[in-house]
Amino acid sequence: MNPEDKDTHAPDTQAPDIQAPDTQAPDVQAPAGCSARCPERCWAQRQGSQPEGGAGKACPEGFRSRRSDVSSRVEREKLIAGKYKARWRGAESHADLSVNFAGVQFKNPIVTASGAFGFGREYGAYYDLSFLGGVCVKGLTLEPRQGNLPPRIAEAAMGAGVLNSVGLQNPGADAFIRDELPFLRGFDTVVIANISGNTPEEYALMAEKLSEAKVDIIEVNVSCPNVKAGGMQFGTSPGGVAAVTEAVKRSASVPVMVKLSPNVTDIAEIARAAESAGADAISLINTLLGMRIDTATRKPVLRNNVGGLSGPAVFPVAVRMVWQVSSAVKIPVMGMGGVMDGDNAVEMMLGGASLVGVGTACFEDPYAPVRVVQEIEDYLLKNGMGAASELTGKVDLY
Repeated sequence: MNPEDKDTHAPDTQAPDIQAPDTQAPDVQAPAGCSARCPERCWAQRQGSQPEGGAGKACPEGFRSRRSDVSSRVEREKLIAGKYKARWRGAESHADLSVNFAGVQFKNPIVTASGAFGFGREYGAYYDLSFLGGVCVKGLTLEPRQGNLPPRIAEAAMGAGVLNSVGLQNPGADAFIRDELPFLRGFDTVVIANISGNTPEEYALMAEKLSEAKVDIIEVNVSCPNVKAGGMQFGTSPGGVAAVTEAVKRSASVPVMVKLSPNVTDIAEIARAAESAGADAISLINTLLGMRIDTATRKPVLRNNVGGLSGPAVFPVAVRMVWQVSSAVKIPVMGMGGVMDGDNAVEMMLGGASLVGVGTACFEDPYAPVRVVQEIEDYLLKNGMGAASELTGKVDLY
């Protein structure tokens, strides 16, 4: 068994969730009926009552608007809490950021990567999640999981990124459907559910539940141990990937995207196996296996000994694998791994990605996904391009 599977699962799909920020502004009192720490200020409105400000009004704390038809540029700018002012142009925009991905329409190509954004509640305190193309929630399992023992997150050397062995801590698929999905459905953004399992049957059952709950896309994390094959990860063999993909496709009524592990010898072969088994799309890369040792104690910095590396250090590997996979399959690709800014996102798209995931960058800058969207639009306008889709696969090879 691979050491990273020590607690039944490989490291989480991206860096783990951050501690919820203090969402209450220091000089602002929450209105009656609202929790001082609640990032979802207008919860009462969706229950049929009206918070201060009245139905459809902006949150009285100014964190975000619950309106889906905000058209005023000034109102939009106020939704960004003073750090990055959104230059959303609406009808004035000269660039089309929309992307059709596996039959699902995205308003822009930026998706928050699974594992780095939780279920969106903490980041929703900073800006309206409707600004995002999509939210890919943290990895879900059939039953709740507590994850690995701490320490389970550490910085990589010299700002290279983050090592994590969180172990897929999550409340379980049923709790997500009951408690978190309604919150996300309050925003105009695509919802992607990331699932992990120990058997193809577990994957299939989750796919059925989540399809019935009307998520938009199911992302299948195949970096999990196959208990019927001695713990070998599904994602390390074409047969394992095909078995999971086929099981999920039989049960899902929404598009299925398979998330590939970079810890393989031939990523293109694995991608072709997923496509042949019926996958509607591919996402990559998951984290690279890494390790650090505390020289003072001579012990690994992670209790699990090894963990998944995410962040800037993996970006060149991610671009190379996205290019290889997009060249090998006909289905669309979502690229991720170390994307920190708009230029990185453009690079990933030139390599063949139609969508781009932003993950670890959110820990350094909670506004990173919104900023990346703006920077992509700036690139398009600067280079005389009319649509984000024009970037995909347009690398000019030597």
